[in-house]
Amino acid sequence: METIVRSPTQAVVIGPDRPFVIIGERINPTGRKKLAAEMMAGDFRRVVQDALAQVEAGAQILDINAGVPSAEPEKIEPELMARAIEEVQAVTDVPLCIDSSVVPALIAGLQVAKGRPIVNSVTGEEERLEAILPVVAEYKVPVIAISNDESGISYDPQVRFQVAKKIVERAERYGIPREDVIVDPLAMPVGAVNTAGRDLFTIVRLVREELGCNCVCGASNISFGMPNRPLLNAVFLAMAMAAGLTCAITNPLEPEIRRAIYAADLLLGHDEGAMRYLTAMREAVPSGSSAGGDSRRRDREARRAARRARRGST
Repeated sequence: METIVRSPTQAVVIGPDRPFVIIGERINPTGRKKLAAEMMAGDFRRVVQDALAQVEAGAQILDINAGVPSAEPEKIEPELMARAIEEVQAVTDVPLCIDSSVVPALIAGLQVAKGRPIVNSVTGEEERLEAILPVVAEYKVPVIAISNDESGISYDPQVRFQVAKKIVERAERYGIPREDVIVDPLAMPVGAVNTAGRDLFTIVRLVREELGCNCVCGASNISFGMPNRPLLNAVFLAMAMAAGLTCAITNPLEPEIRRAIYAADLLLGHDEGAMRYLTAMREAVPSGSSAGGDSRRRDREARRAARRARRGST
């Protein structure tokens, strides 16, 4: 089952037999006080810079969030969302993911977005289902289904799967096909929930096998509060891809994350001719550089050591 996201000139296909899709997470003022202040002041230069940097680093879709701290988000956020989308579309033509918990902001984003963006997101709460799914159906766009409801986020993967199933089935009543519902099983911080990674892998497999939907997650949540977060995020994503995750909202500017995704895609058979992996590695280690020479020397030494080890074991 494939989900198609479009800009006026590009189409990105999300699917189990397709290369993994990177959704750039950086255009989000949550936890970024300077960015939030700039957006409130009408300064979108950092938004534009973040958009261009993420696309250059390999993001195929850009997540845009305008959730600045405000006592009246329904009055402020729609205008900021529309402006952010217009600024991004003026400098790049990748498809978008419109990210907000404020329904008027989602609508404002959909009104100015070109192509076929993703709506991020709907939850299993009745009020949210009834408010957001009609909008998704009207604009005929994909939607991210987050696996929590009125009871919060369950630690039980079976409960979270049932919430996802409820959203998928309710969406179908509005005429939204399963291929347009991308399930987010919710990555919990592994420092607080020891089984967070394993639980997410379980839900992804259930969604793929029983619902047939694509899956996404906010990858950086898994490493919250832990040291060396890029390493943890990279390993997590590779393992989640093996479980069936087809896209993630993550930071493409982190080289560990990009390389882990390209390597996992290659090993999963989603990189025809290894072209994506080889291109990424060539860009990471320019030909003729000292780093490239060091890498090649290490490879030769490793091969010689392996041969010696094999001879010693016979």
